[in-house]
Amino acid sequence: MELKEAQFQQKVEEVLKALEGENYLVEPQRLKKLVEILLRRQKDLVLFSENVKNEHNFSALIRTADAVGVLNIYYTYDGNKTKIYNEHITMGSHKWVFLHKVNNAVETLKKLKEEGFQIVATRLAENSLHFREVDYTKPTVVIVGNELDGVSEEVAQVADFNVVIPMYGMAQSLNVSVATAVILYEAQRQREAKGMYEKPQLTLEEIKTILRKWAYEDIIEDRKRV
Repeated sequence: MELKEAQFQQKVEEVLKALEGENYLVEPQRLKKLVEILLRRQKDLVLFSENVKNEHNFSALIRTADAVGVLNIYYTYDGNKTKIYNEHITMGSHKWVFLHKVNNAVETLKKLKEEGFQIVATRLAENSLHFREVDYTKPTVVIVGNELDGVSEEVAQVADFNVVIPMYGMAQSLNVSVATAVILYEAQRQREAKGMYEKPQLTLEEIKTILRKWAYEDIIEDRKRV
């Protein structure tokens, strides 16, 4: 483990060297932390939220996604709120993931499928698998559904796998944010065991583009609000 960490830190230093001359508005230690995060981001692990409406739930999804290294969250939402997350619940995690609101879930998922992602929906069906039976080290989109209705039938039909979390008590289901955490941390467990968090997925140019936003543009915008 020490050797892997040393090798990872060497990659961090290589990126920091390549970033010399770039204009950022953060201290060196903060920049190093951002680089470490980006080198561990799992570009091929995506979360898709289908019409999750409760801002507490959606905020928890964001926070968990950030924690396991997800970079992109796609979502549909037919409610009337302009912002569906609560910054006090995300604890800042909304700043470190990219939220993509889409109008057509099926079309978006089909496109991701064409790009090589397997689609995994959290849904009880005749062919549902135990959630741990899926290989999450493959490029994966995890779909979670609305609090009341779950993942819709049309979205489930796009999925390669429907998965369930076993229940052994009176409860028949978990809160959507809890279920998401359970599945994403299984993905994290598998990926960590395979060493995927030590193998950067983002290119240097992608890292530069994201840092331009995180460590420069977003900070300027925050200062304007003060």
